[in-house]
Amino acid sequence: MLYTIIDVETTGKSQRITEISIFKYDGDTVVDEFTSLVNPIAYIPQHITALTGIDNHLVADAPLFEDIAQDILDITEGTIFVAHNVNFDYNIISSEFKRLDLPFQRKKLCTVRLSRRLLPGHRSYSLGKLCQALDINLVDRHRARGDAEATVILFEMLLAQPEATTVFTEFLNKNSREATLPPNLPKATFEALPTTAGIYYFKNKKGKVIYVGKAINIKKRVLSHFYSKTKKSLDMVRETGDIDFETSGSELVALLMEDAAIKHYYPIHNKVAKRALQAYSIVSYQDRKGIIHLASNKGNLVPNPMITFYSLREIRAFLEKLCAKYNLCPKYCHLQEAVTECSHYSITDCRGICRDEESVETYNNRVLEAIYDISNQKRDLVIKEKGRTKEEDAFVLIENGTYLGYGFIEKEVQIQHPEELHDFLIPQKNNRDIQKILRPYLLEL
Repeated sequence: MLYTIIDVETTGKSQRITEISIFKYDGDTVVDEFTSLVNPIAYIPQHITALTGIDNHLVADAPLFEDIAQDILDITEGTIFVAHNVNFDYNIISSEFKRLDLPFQRKKLCTVRLSRRLLPGHRSYSLGKLCQALDINLVDRHRARGDAEATVILFEMLLAQPEATTVFTEFLNKNSREATLPPNLPKATFEALPTTAGIYYFKNKKGKVIYVGKAINIKKRVLSHFYSKTKKSLDMVRETGDIDFETSGSELVALLMEDAAIKHYYPIHNKVAKRALQAYSIVSYQDRKGIIHLASNKGNLVPNPMITFYSLREIRAFLEKLCAKYNLCPKYCHLQEAVTECSHYSITDCRGICRDEESVETYNNRVLEAIYDISNQKRDLVIKEKGRTKEEDAFVLIENGTYLGYGFIEKEVQIQHPEELHDFLIPQKNNRDIQKILRPYLLEL
């Protein structure tokens, strides 16, 4: 069996290759080698230069990846791709070939995961720490050839272990998840994940939460991160050393749990969830003719909004429902601007206020009914959801339009009044994100 033991250095954030080293190994000796600097056609940041010693001047006259692509294809053909944290190097090289519209597919082995299985008990499985513990002479750390050469020696040690044949066969099995899992994540941790709804926490090696997600099927969703080729997923997976979870029973409760967890930990890889949402509110005013208008405005400009939304599409859809229910005029609900008479494509039952075919008083009475309906959205509500087990139910509690939290209750417990749910409530904070999640449940006009 032939192996190619590979290491690449990159530009960092843009993840373009600056150096590559490949040792072809037949299980006994190195039979071929290919090492080259690479012009990444991208700027190399100073902190990367400080780490690797590779700067923009050094690679200025180096070959482009397309110039050495065939050499890489030739030396790796028919071999197993081996690297320390193999998914990183493999995905970087695959991306370079993808830019050239060239296929690149090889079986993979990860020396981090192999070491964790065959050489258990080490405090760290980083290449530097592992080489130090095993007395492997690592020269030119963070240069492709130095790291690849040290990985060859480590690989020889792994092949010599008593259970090597069994473990290598298991890892190479196409149905095995070993090559897909993060290098620092124990397989048992992944296998312990449930296939039910809930939230999951990606943690780094120090136990710090770096990402929170929600899923209907936690294990399936977590696995999708490992298969993802996006830079965000690759960075996150490379940092992951543990995964924790909480089951929820339903997607709605999972969404609420996820929001609370993100706002508690503010994980580095949940940047999108930290963005402030623009609020839009419905306001009313009377024009010179005495006609009451309903309109939308940015929430921060409205001191006491009747109701608040977090997208223009959502607030427009709500106004359309009001128009249809109360026969209001799209023109005076500002669904159509700069028109003399309304001519909305879907709302056709305006009774003629815009054509002077209806009295202002009659029209305004219906607007006031709609406003009362809006204000009535701030009501008490218990949303019943599926529990975490067959023996329980979940609930979400809203009082006077304010979210109080969620809870779980055994089915055999008899609840006579909503106030009794407080004994089972897990209190949570209300916020704009929560209001957006719960909006569909509060807008049943």
